[in-house]
Amino acid sequence: MRTTNTPETNGGRLAWITGASSGIGEATARRLARDGWRIAVSARSQDKLEALAAAYPGQIFGYPLDVTDRAAARQTAEAIRAAHGAIDLAIFSAGTYKRDSVRRFDSEDLAATINLNVLGTAHCLEAVMADMITRRRGRIAVIASVAGLVGLPGGGFYGASKAALNTLCQSLRPELEAEGVIVQVVNPGFVDTPLTKKNDFPMPFLISAEAAADRVVEGLKSDRFEIIFPWKMALSIKLLASLPYALLFRITRKMLRSS
Repeated sequence: MRTTNTPETNGGRLAWITGASSGIGEATARRLARDGWRIAVSARSQDKLEALAAAYPGQIFGYPLDVTDRAAARQTAEAIRAAHGAIDLAIFSAGTYKRDSVRRFDSEDLAATINLNVLGTAHCLEAVMADMITRRRGRIAVIASVAGLVGLPGGGFYGASKAALNTLCQSLRPELEAEGVIVQVVNPGFVDTPLTKKNDFPMPFLISAEAAADRVVEGLKSDRFEIIFPWKMALSIKLLASLPYALLFRITRKMLRSS
């Protein structure tokens, strides 16, 4: 099995992680740093990036970025390559979530979610793919969500954005593989992050950001397309998504809230 750019054989190679100021992105940066990687980290919060870089001097480097800015994403990737060399591993983790409702349906909220979660990721993909294809080497991991595998009440906007990422990565996989580049999609369940702390409903099988980072890094050691965890949530969502609609909606109606 081909294992392009894995943590086990990194040799000081370079990773670029977006959404690295908190949550899965930050935890994965710290985990890769412990494994010997050099990491360029991006997010909008410059102070948090500086603190992260200060904790790993000479190993983690901050590059503030709003991924919704296409030109800035390209310029950031170029700056990273100019300063540190080729990007061997890209992990695109920047994203947002806001619970939606038919009583408060706001298309601007949907547009903002799509703009950050989907277009922001696309801007970063565009910024790294051409160079990886030229070198016929590289690995890209896109952080999506199990929420993108089946529609659930209150999660339509977020789920739609993550479904788009799953479909996009499925489409890119055969083409990039033919060019020597591996793309993987990461579908976490509930992870304890600043975004999920806003939730006021039960989150089954909740895991820490550090545990999620461990699973991401372990998944990068293989070339399997989907990295999905925790297994109990993965099994539950996959089963739910496989049900006939009549049965699916019988279950999801029970998830409705009064407000």
